[in-house]
Amino acid sequence: MHSDETVIRQVEPRDETEIARLWQMLTDYHGEIDPRLPGATPGAAGRYAARMIERRDDPYTRAFVAERDGVVIGYVLGAVIDLHPDLFQHVDAGFIADIFVDPAYRSQGVARRLVETINTWFAAQGVRHVEWQVAARNPDGIRFWEAVGGQPIMIRMRMSIEPDDHS
Repeated sequence: MHSDETVIRQVEPRDETEIARLWQMLTDYHGEIDPRLPGATPGAAGRYAARMIERRDDPYTRAFVAERDGVVIGYVLGAVIDLHPDLFQHVDAGFIADIFVDPAYRSQGVARRLVETINTWFAAQGVRHVEWQVAARNPDGIRFWEAVGGQPIMIRMRMSIEPDDHS
């Protein structure tokens, strides 16, 4: 039985090992639901976690963890972006790069609290909308994002190109 006391806080250096563990779980999960998604390279989880810790003071990036009983059970990573400011009207947007909650703690409102926390930070930065990507073969993820107010605005597609046999 898990306690109900989940603390959402900014990532700290002591979280590096747990972030690496959770990120590896995320990439493994993506590989299970859709083998077309790229797998992690050796050591990638550690590098990912180290970069998150290194950027914790970056004014345009923020990461929060969910902690319960002293264990990090989830995280969210977001950044303020402005896509192609030389081509489109300036709009600071929030981008949620990753969010993951250990499956043992799902359906308990942890991911929703992480999203609320990153959105509060985004709003304080002047952001008016937030975007993210979700795997097309992740119906649970799609339902979650719809439940927190997400609406599709673009569909990202992929096509495989076969090598030319005549080259």
